[in-house]
Amino acid sequence: MKLTRRQVIKYGTATAASAMLPRQIWAQSTVQAGDVTLDSLSDGNLVLPKSFAFGDTPPDGAEDIFARYGITGDTMTPDCNITLLRNGNRKILFDAGSGHEFMPSAGTLLDAFDALGVDIYDVTDVVFTHAHPDHLWGVRDDFGDLMFPDAAYHMGRAEWDYWTDDDTVNTIDEGRVTFAVGAKSRLEMLADQITLFDDDQEILPGVLSRLTPGHTPGHMAFEVQVGSESIMIVGDSIVNHHVAFEQPAWLSGSDQVPELAARTRLALLDQLSTTQTRLIGFHLPGGGLGRAERRGDGFIFVGEDT
Repeated sequence: MKLTRRQVIKYGTATAASAMLPRQIWAQSTVQAGDVTLDSLSDGNLVLPKSFAFGDTPPDGAEDIFARYGITGDTMTPDCNITLLRNGNRKILFDAGSGHEFMPSAGTLLDAFDALGVDIYDVTDVVFTHAHPDHLWGVRDDFGDLMFPDAAYHMGRAEWDYWTDDDTVNTIDEGRVTFAVGAKSRLEMLADQITLFDDDQEILPGVLSRLTPGHTPGHMAFEVQVGSESIMIVGDSIVNHHVAFEQPAWLSGSDQVPELAARTRLALLDQLSTTQTRLIGFHLPGGGLGRAERRGDGFIFVGEDT
């Protein structure tokens, strides 16, 4: 299914009233070793039509999976988890969130900063998994200036090349034209202060890039070293805690290159479950920290609070 701007507005407006109510805002230390701390910060949540995943004709068994995870209505409300790595004098933010121009239920990152006692001027680096609105649009504040003015910015080369290409807006599917326009305008603001990187590079101390394409053409995950442990920040390469785990080979409309995304997802879940590497997923519940465990032909997400 293509999510059009009209649908974004529709589903965003439907939650405007609820967005005025107190929302769950976490800013909790999830992993700590020595002077290294990895935190999960809430940027609120999205509100999407359930059909966004598979259109109006989901695969056999999809509704059973949704029901097992309590998704019985017409909408899904995935959390948005932004990761903050504090390593010595560096404060590294992975993705910048939605800001206030995408959905009224998202864009709560600064509230999480307040809860954690972090200031926007403290951020030394912003590292992007990809350039979809809920990961990028928060880089610009309400006045059109950079939200993190003292930060250096980092993005995978393939992702940068795709979204800054003048032809992308003409070749992307109709439902994502707004995504392309929004990405290009924001990335142009970063052109003089962004560092591009490729697969399997130590882009910052203790941060290794991992190309995980499919959700977007140049999507990146990151292996982060916290003491003796390596933790994988997976972004949207594993986009939810239900279907993506139980049936990772199914093609999803949330991915821009669905066949490639499915291959990436399968390989990543196999690796994570085999090595029992902890992961943080952008749209996984409870702050996103947990492990993948194999169950039959698929997997399950085991959160830290499970």
